[in-house]
Amino acid sequence: MTPAAPITLPAPDLAARLREGWPGLFPTDTLPALAAAPGHAHRLWTLKQRPADKPLILMAATAEALLAATGMEPRPEWLAMAAWAWPGAVTLVLPAKGPVAAALNPGGATLGMRLPACAAAQALLRLSGPLATTSANLSGRPAATTAEQATQQFPDVPLLAPLPWPVAGGQASTVVALREGGGWQVLRAGALLPPGI
Repeated sequence: MTPAAPITLPAPDLAARLREGWPGLFPTDTLPALAAAPGHAHRLWTLKQRPADKPLILMAATAEALLAATGMEPRPEWLAMAAWAWPGAVTLVLPAKGPVAAALNPGGATLGMRLPACAAAQALLRLSGPLATTSANLSGRPAATTAEQATQQFPDVPLLAPLPWPVAGGQASTVVALREGGGWQVLRAGALLPPGI
């Protein structure tokens, strides 16, 4: 039996669906992302069959949109690290409060965020606004590295058109968190390592 053709939508249509609360799949510079509007982030945990104590990542088209989502006044060290890291394969984990942090990291006081260095992702994010994201795989399975692998695991979730997607790095982003006492800590080594860490 031939698998069904994937559902593909151009950026304006996928962005509209995402804003309405539906999930979507799109490429990034690291791995394909499974995404939803922050107010509907709970759908991602359900789709992935993943425990809700594993936070999601906020992606946006600009550093300003990401830093605003923390609900706090950006500190100089945040701005310096963001200027180095974005756009790129680095997720910054910063102190955060408010509805976005509560939706993506329930019960937590931080928010992970990234500005991907992928033109297709940025074009979608400019239309959709910031999105809750996670890797495109069911919990416990290897992360999808292509649109085909992503749609195999989530056949009912639309993909960003056109296909094929740009070739991604295939390695998860580096995750860097701000320590309470100052300075930065690498929580997950990935494609890039910030200087001085």
